[in-house]
Amino acid sequence: MSRQLGGQVSGYRRPPQTAMLAVLAAAAVLLAACSSTSTSTSTSTSSTSSSSSSPSAAGSGKSLTLGTKDFTEEFILGALYKLALEAKGYTVNYKPNIGATEIIDKALTSGQIDAYPEYTGESVATVAGINTTPATPQQEYNLAKAFYAKRGQSMSDMTPFFDTDAIAVTKAYAAKYGLKTTADLNKIPHFVLGARPEFQGRQEGAVGLQKVYGLHNFTFKSLALGLQYQALDSGAVNAADVFTTDPQLASGKYTVLTDPKNVFGFQNIALVINTNKLNELGGQAFLSIINRVNALLTTPAIIAMNKAVAIDKQQPQDVARTFLSANHII
Repeated sequence: MSRQLGGQVSGYRRPPQTAMLAVLAAAAVLLAACSSTSTSTSTSTSSTSSSSSSPSAAGSGKSLTLGTKDFTEEFILGALYKLALEAKGYTVNYKPNIGATEIIDKALTSGQIDAYPEYTGESVATVAGINTTPATPQQEYNLAKAFYAKRGQSMSDMTPFFDTDAIAVTKAYAAKYGLKTTADLNKIPHFVLGARPEFQGRQEGAVGLQKVYGLHNFTFKSLALGLQYQALDSGAVNAADVFTTDPQLASGKYTVLTDPKNVFGFQNIALVINTNKLNELGGQAFLSIINRVNALLTTPAIIAMNKAVAIDKQQPQDVARTFLSANHII
């Protein structure tokens, strides 16, 4: 899943910093309350561990190199992990903006980085090359975890939210052709589909649209990262690959087509880390820090943080620090 949420966006005014902090803090309190029943055991265990030990006990003298892909949501995830780990004494050599799945996975396997946040669907389809269609997020996660274990990597727990690819059109275009699902695109004599270059050759992309939905009535237009919505607005493309946690979708200008055959899979986040490095870092003690962060990352939380960075132009580290502080992680 290679994406960019931070393209040029007009019509938004940056709110005062104090207002943004208040919104994120309020959201964090609400999210903590909402997740208390489903994560009470793990959260209470983590909280007890945190309060009973010194901040530097877990990671004192231990370091890792953490990478991210090349788009806003990953920058936020990287900042969240970096700050949470540093609060426990780990030294984090942070390398954001490495590139798409194919590029950052090579960085992981070559030892240039030790870990990075990955989407489970990308792990299965793009990294592992498995073309099955899991029925649930847990099945997707299990496939990814089994693949990585054979290759010498481990995974954290996955986030509650998943951020998947989807095909979007303008509301006017959807109304003109009666579009509700991805299959409905077959009603159109011909359309132009815009997406980042790697989308064209992926099973969870144009290949899957052709094989699963029988869509052969489109011309693919390669778009630079972040230009999907501008291309839709200008009419340069009729449909575009977007992502379900994009803050631009809150504008109400677009119709996101459903994916009833689940071509795009489930895309929950998990940290992927080389197992040898994980053992050096403390194994489960290290993962418990990541898992505590991940447990808080619901869809409303990640959308709020994406908006703060991509549209309101806050810095990922500032947004991450506010969220972690409000949830008593740092």
